[in-house]
Amino acid sequence: MQNQFCENKSKGMGIRWNLFAFLAFFVAFILLVVWVFQVLLLGTFYENAKMKELKLTASVIESNVDKENLAETAYTLSGDYSICIILYEISSGHAKEIVSCDISSGCMIHHMSARSFSNFYNETLASGGEYSETYSLDAFHTRGEIEGETLSTIYIKSFTGSDGLSYALFLDSELVPVSATVKTYSVQFQWICLILLLGALTLSLFMSRVISTPIIKLNKSVKRLAMGDYDEVFDGKGYREIRELSDALNYASEELSKNDKLQKELIANISHDLRTPLTMIRGYSEMMRDIPGENTPENAQIVIEETTRLSELVGDMLDLSKIRAGTRKMNEEHFNLTETVRATMLRYEKLTEKDGYSIEFFADGDIEIYADRTMMLQVVYNLINNAINYTGEDKKVSVRLEKKDQKVRFSVKDSGAGIHPDELPLIWDRYYKIDKVHRRAMVGTGLGLSIVKSILESHKATYGVESTLGVGSTFWFELPISKSGDAENKNSSKDL
Repeated sequence: MQNQFCENKSKGMGIRWNLFAFLAFFVAFILLVVWVFQVLLLGTFYENAKMKELKLTASVIESNVDKENLAETAYTLSGDYSICIILYEISSGHAKEIVSCDISSGCMIHHMSARSFSNFYNETLASGGEYSETYSLDAFHTRGEIEGETLSTIYIKSFTGSDGLSYALFLDSELVPVSATVKTYSVQFQWICLILLLGALTLSLFMSRVISTPIIKLNKSVKRLAMGDYDEVFDGKGYREIRELSDALNYASEELSKNDKLQKELIANISHDLRTPLTMIRGYSEMMRDIPGENTPENAQIVIEETTRLSELVGDMLDLSKIRAGTRKMNEEHFNLTETVRATMLRYEKLTEKDGYSIEFFADGDIEIYADRTMMLQVVYNLINNAINYTGEDKKVSVRLEKKDQKVRFSVKDSGAGIHPDELPLIWDRYYKIDKVHRRAMVGTGLGLSIVKSILESHKATYGVESTLGVGSTFWFELPISKSGDAENKNSSKDL
C-alpha cells in the first residue's frame, strides 16, 4: 500500500506549480490585452480620437453658422482641440472666406492653391458631403504615416446652413508621431512582463505554502488511517474547507473504527454460530456410528435440526449480502398482507405448545399492499423471531396490523428488558449486539434485524423501534395500502 501511495504521489503536478501555471496564464492574458491596446492599436485609437474631435468641431460650427458668435466659437474650438479652421460661403461657383483660424505654420488648408481647393471640394461633393485625408507635412499628397514624420489630417464638410446658403468647412489637425511612444511602451512592456512573472511565481509559492501545508498534513494522517490507525486525529487548521474536511475525516475515522470493531465481533459471533451446529452434528454422528444403540430417530432428528439451522444461517448471510449488493431483485405484486402474516403464525404453533409462548395476532381486517411477498414474509418472520428471543419471562409477544390513514402499520411487541435510548439507532446494524455477550438465538440466526432493515429500505418503507427499559420493545414498519385493497373488511380479527 505504501508503494501505491508513492506511485500516486509522483503523478501530476503539485499545488505550487499548478498555481504558478494558472497565475502565469492569467498574467500572460493581461499582458496580451495591454500590448494589443497600448502598443499595437495605439496609433489607430489616437487617429480615431482626433477624427472624432474634427467631426465634433464641424458639427458645432455648422449649428452656429448663422449666429453672431460664430467667429468666437470657431476660435475657441481651434484653441481647445489644436485645429486649423477655414469656413467658406459658396455662391455661384465662388468661395468667400467667412472664418479663418490658423494655429499651425504647417497647416495645409491655409497654404493650398485654388486648384487644390477645387479638387478637395469636388471630392467632398462626390463623397456625399464629407471627405478626410491624412498627409505628411513634408509632402501634401503622401497618404499614411511615415515613421519619424509629423502627420496631419484634413477634414472637409459641405453643408447648407439654416439661412439657405451653401458652405464648405475645412479643418486641419496635426497628428503627433506615436512611433516614439510605441517604442517607449514596448520597452516598458518587457519590464512589466518580467516583473509580473516574478510576482506570479512569488505569489504562487506563498499561496501554495499556505494552502498545501494543511492538505499535506491531512494527507499524511489519511495514509495512517488507511493503514489501520483509527486513533488518528485530524486537526486541520486554516481555511473553512480544510476544517470541514478534517471534521468529515474525523467522523469517517470514528465510524471506520466502530465498523472494524463490530466486524471483528461479527466474525467471532458467526464463527460461534457456525461451530455450534457443526460440533453437534459431528458429535451425534460419531456417537451414532461408534456406540451401539445410539442410531435412534431422536439423535437423527437432532442432526437434521442442526443441519437445517446451519443452512438457515448460511442462507441469511447470503441474503444479506445480496440485498446490500443490490443483486437480489424485487418481484413486487399486490397481495394480502393479513393472510401472509396469519400464515406465518402457523410456524410458531409448535413453539407455543412446547415452550409455553403466547403469541397474539390482531388485524384491522384484510389489508393489501404492493411489495415483494417473499421479502415481506422474511421481514415478518425475522421481527417475530427477534421478539421471541428477547421477550420477558411471561413469554408474551403481540403482533398487530393497523390502518393509519392510507398506510398499514405492522408492529411486534415483546415484554423484554427493553433497549437503552442511546442504543436504539444501533440495533439495526448487522454487527451490533445489545448485551455484548453472544448467545445463541432460540429461533432464527441472529441476523434478522439487518435483513429487515435492508428489505424495508429497498421498499422505501418507514420503520423504527420504540422501547422502554423494563417494559419491552415494539418494532414496526409502515407501507402504503394497495389501491386494490381499499374495499377490505372493516371487522377486526384475533388469533391466539
